[in-house]
Amino acid sequence: MGDIEVNPHWWESIMVSEVFLIKGENRKNAIASLLAQYKLDQFKGKQVAFKTNYNSADPFPAQTHPATVKFIVKELQTAGAKEIIIGERSGMANTQDVLVQSGVIELAKKLKIDVQIFNDLPFAGWIHIDLEGSHWNRGFLFARLYIDADIVVQTCCLKTHRFGGHFTMSLKNAVGMIARYHPQDGYDFMNELHGSPHQREMIAEINTAYEPTLIVMDAVKAFVKGGPAGGEEVTPNLFLAAKDRIALDAVGVALLRHYGTTKEVDRGPIFEQAQLARAIELGLGATSLRDIKLVPLDDDAEAVAEDIVAQFAK
Repeated sequence: MGDIEVNPHWWESIMVSEVFLIKGENRKNAIASLLAQYKLDQFKGKQVAFKTNYNSADPFPAQTHPATVKFIVKELQTAGAKEIIIGERSGMANTQDVLVQSGVIELAKKLKIDVQIFNDLPFAGWIHIDLEGSHWNRGFLFARLYIDADIVVQTCCLKTHRFGGHFTMSLKNAVGMIARYHPQDGYDFMNELHGSPHQREMIAEINTAYEPTLIVMDAVKAFVKGGPAGGEEVTPNLFLAAKDRIALDAVGVALLRHYGTTKEVDRGPIFEQAQLARAIELGLGATSLRDIKLVPLDDDAEAVAEDIVAQFAK
């Protein structure tokens, strides 16, 4: 029997959760290339709930870059989306003020899309989620918009989180989909979350309430330490897209490690990070690197993909 030829890129052919990567600073071209990898006819005639990342009014990468919002919306509109609604709740400031200061309200008017601010939603605007075996004392209230919409699209940033989340990407972005206060009795869900030793597991549990169709991560810049509003900044000049939140965030952790990050994010196997481990327990996506297919869309991204895979081996 002859020698067996080993494919050095064996991982490219057997994994199921695709993560697309493209290098560059041109948001219009990068986003168009990423979205071209998806069946855009699925958006035709559909209501799209769009989760951005406006936790504060601090500039990108603390928040979604306005051009990222613009070009994602334009691609979805070209694909025939019937309605696009940004739904948001900021954590570090008043949401209305954040969206005004960040130019989102004005941009939404120009793009002819709606914005729903969650802070003052009545109880009817929420759905109570009480997951069996969760770490939430009394469940949480999840914005009805993201359950009733035909399709959910999300865009997140690449950054660490110094307030206990360790990192904040697609899984952590879902915190802005739940209520801070219960509109009937004033219960403070955010006080519970940030005061719990199980914060990272609770973040993953929020994500059981919805299923995204598309997630775009804008990693032109990133915080590798500090975060979410400011920190040590690097410039990966990278865009990523996926449907699988675990796969995308695992790749994001690998990128943070590549640039040198906090001891919490750098510690242990990537899939044993608490957010990811709990999300895996809940069946939300990839369980290991073998479940992920990295798809570079240009030569520069090919080299990045190799660096990412190397981080999983540490």
